Amino acid sequence: MAETIFALSSGAPPAAIAVVRISGPAARGALQALAGRLPAERRAVAATLRDSAKAVLDRALVLWLPGPNTATGEDTAELHLHGGRAVVSAVAGALAALPGLRAAEPGEFTRRAFVNGRIDLAEAEGLADLLSAETELQRQAALAMAGGAFSRQVEQWRERLLGLSASVEAVLDFADEDDVATLPANFLQQIDLLRQELGAWLDRPRAETLREGFRVVIAGPPNAGKSTLFNILVQSEAAIATPIAGTTRDVLTRPVGYAGIPFLFADTAGLHDATDDVVEAIGIERALEALDRADLVLWLGPEGQGPAGAWEISAQADRPQGTAKRHPRHRVSAVSGEGIESLIADLVATARQALPKPGEAALSQRQHDLLREAARALQAAEDELDPLLVAEALRLARVSFDGLLGRVTTEDMLDALFGRFCIGK
Repeated sequence: MAETIFALSSGAPPAAIAVVRISGPAARGALQALAGRLPAERRAVAATLRDSAKAVLDRALVLWLPGPNTATGEDTAELHLHGGRAVVSAVAGALAALPGLRAAEPGEFTRRAFVNGRIDLAEAEGLADLLSAETELQRQAALAMAGGAFSRQVEQWRERLLGLSASVEAVLDFADEDDVATLPANFLQQIDLLRQELGAWLDRPRAETLREGFRVVIAGPPNAGKSTLFNILVQSEAAIATPIAGTTRDVLTRPVGYAGIPFLFADTAGLHDATDDVVEAIGIERALEALDRADLVLWLGPEGQGPAGAWEISAQADRPQGTAKRHPRHRVSAVSGEGIESLIADLVATARQALPKPGEAALSQRQHDLLREAARALQAAEDELDPLLVAEALRLARVSFDGLLGRVTTEDMLDALFGRFCIGK
């Protein structure tokens, strides 16, 4: 029998209200022990909570939610307490003293919801992203995934795949009969259409870029104004900006949101060919690595010498000796503010094209890999002539779909996923 768990499922106290959730077979008994009775199902009822010594803990609202139609699929009780630290601590102590109850681990409520079929793996991953969302775009994408948009699409693909597999199995079943079954005339066309739909999802912007932010690296030679521009863009004095060459020795990153778009700005060491300083050399090497990982580079160095695709930025526009460029994408001054608003607007417009559209579900690396495996299996099914090999290719595609929804998974992967959740979720 599953253990019964409890945890604070609302924000940390002090707060106006603190919600303690209890889930498992002993939830009924726990609620009766503290409230003295079992209230009507799914109705909030005022009750005086008492510990085993009958001392009053709090005057609260309580709810009894019998399974399986609950968030976890188990019997559940909720205690809506006054949100003081002492109240929450006292109630948690009283619950821990009851037989069969223990404090929940991070993500354990959601894991039980997954195990009990209340949500699938893709929805659980979306919920994890929703809990960590810091910008509006992250929230909308995570909500789409948590709400089952991708899961419903996978289920639709899977149903179509089962139909295709049934057609192949019919051919195999009657292969020795005089009346040989044949594949539908549009069989290959259906496989190709399904593979193209998967390809369209594979071409979508990825969840990692949305989760981590659109990575913008500021690069150039020493004293080009990189750190000063970095501080303006991240809206803080995060980097030390001085006229002394080599001040920045490492890659400094800061996340910032503009117009609901998540960005990750990176300041780098000044790039130049020769240095006797070992630490500075390491900083230059890390700067070059940051350039390779960048979604976009703002190049403050000599025109034409930046990485391919970098934006030419003419910095220090307020100074006569500032870096002059004939055709900069932006001319800016971190001191006077010239061009900064225009640069930010351009960054927002560019990032919008690289990130998922508002409300559009985005694939994680795991989901992308499984979907790519399914697409490859469908391509193999198109290319094969032997019905037995076609059937095997379709089976492999179906296994990938099952992996997306969590029907095929490993404990290690589940531990890593649900470990991202907070206690009480």
